Amino acid sequence: MSEGSVSGSGLSARARAVLALERRNWSGPGAKERAIREELGLAPVRYYQLLNALLDDARALAHDPVTVNRLRRVREARRAER
Repeated sequence: MSEGSVSGSGLSARARAVLALERRNWSGPGAKERAIREELGLAPVRYYQLLNALLDDARALAHDPVTVNRLRRVREARRAER
């Protein structure tokens, strides 16, 4: 599948890759940011912009409900701290 191709879930390959990266555990500082750059070819800032938009996308929730709901809870907790 190409980068912009859409799966049966309606998500692009990039969107699915972003969610897959979020499911992983990270060993130390900088590992996740390095993976973002090397595996996705994105700047971390752009990655987090895409991820934040995915959290509000029903297709992302249907594709990976566990990850999306966990990240929504984290986002809401951070907003509540402000």
